[in-house]
Amino acid sequence: MTRVMHNAALDADSESNGAGGEASYGRLATGGLDTTHGAILYLEDISVVFDGFRALNNLSLDIGVGELRCIIGPNGAGKTTMMDVITGKTRPTAGSVFFGQTIDLTRLNEAQIADAGIGRKFQRPTVFEQHTVFENLELAMKANKRVRPTLFARLTGAQRDRIAETLELLRLKGEYRRPAGLLSHGQKQWLEIGMLLMQEPQLLLLDEPVAGMTDAETERTGELLNELRGKHSLVVVEHDMDFVNQIAQGGKVTVLCEGSVLAEGTMEQVQSDQRVIEVYLGR
Repeated sequence: MTRVMHNAALDADSESNGAGGEASYGRLATGGLDTTHGAILYLEDISVVFDGFRALNNLSLDIGVGELRCIIGPNGAGKTTMMDVITGKTRPTAGSVFFGQTIDLTRLNEAQIADAGIGRKFQRPTVFEQHTVFENLELAMKANKRVRPTLFARLTGAQRDRIAETLELLRLKGEYRRPAGLLSHGQKQWLEIGMLLMQEPQLLLLDEPVAGMTDAETERTGELLNELRGKHSLVVVEHDMDFVNQIAQGGKVTVLCEGSVLAEGTMEQVQSDQRVIEVYLGR
């Protein structure tokens, strides 16, 4: 299916996501990004072949503006490769990837894709451990990163307000002077999400954000992502089904298997799908 046909289908079926759930296309501001058809990301017929192994196999999906999409599936299903393709780390063997209607991500490098408004968080947190929480957010702020402006930069009142709001959102306000290396694992994960937010992304890709967290940290992470829903578009790859239940909230869940979409729908729908039970849920 071409992207034009795909867009027409979106227009004709704006009340349904095609999998029995409610449409999740939102209205958040997207700057100069063309999201007139309600979707912020399109993957069409993406294939990735490594030395004869097909990591992705004609994968097609779209993510709505302001949507929180959960991606689940067994190990080796292609979840990480999909994120690698979106962020320019891996070039697809075939297929197309569009950010909005007009930005062809396959023509951009990783830095250009990040500048376009796509942020990615890997499973292991990466923060500046010798710097304070506040300094981490300051360093991550979307600004001129050339040496001279950075050396002589002074935060404006608006920038300080943004950092304060982000600290409040992350529940790290009381830790702002603390070196990031002294934070708990969960707090480091939240800080890294905050560092991405400081760069004003329109789409956030989160790879197993609650891996290694305590139950309390996992619950708080779910609350955080639910607060971001609608303000940003989010794609969350996760294995923790209790956590997926917490954040799915009736939205669409995509199940990958052997590099393509096996099933899509609400969490309740995919959990009752016999194919998903056989290949992933195991019950």
